[in-house]
Amino acid sequence: MPAVELIVDPAEIDFSNVIADIEEIRRYIPQRHAMEQLTAIVYDDLESHVCVGYRDLTDQEFWVSGHMPAFPLLPGVIMCEAAAQVLSYHVQRNDLSGVEVVGFGGLDNVKFRGIVRPGDRLTIVVQVTKYRRGRMVVCKFQEFVGTTLVCEGELTGIALPSDIFDNGAAK
Repeated sequence: MPAVELIVDPAEIDFSNVIADIEEIRRYIPQRHAMEQLTAIVYDDLESHVCVGYRDLTDQEFWVSGHMPAFPLLPGVIMCEAAAQVLSYHVQRNDLSGVEVVGFGGLDNVKFRGIVRPGDRLTIVVQVTKYRRGRMVVCKFQEFVGTTLVCEGELTGIALPSDIFDNGAAK
């Protein structure tokens, strides 16, 4: 029995089954440019509330030159942001929130268990554990490089007021 109960066995993920590429992801989440942390979604199950996405990291990432020069490491905060984006995709795609945008509400029990570097594929698995339509959504998340668990935790998403996006600045 593994020390951590896996939401999904990363060895069983079918990366050839892309259900949402970056253009499709953009239909559901507002992050753009350097803040886009997803390459694709490969699994999205409404019944189990499990969603799996990934990010292929290159040496052109904005953090490479400054986050540990000569040994670039993906910052932990960006790992958490990637999990938030997979959660947002699942919530918005399946209309769990009833709102236009779900934002970051909090993190709990986050543990970084390995390193992520340019050239790696970061696999992000989320499972919704609780949600209240129009208010909040909570999930647990796990992230992998290959089959190695590199990050895990719990994430809370909150409904953002849609009027902050109405002036065109955020859209």
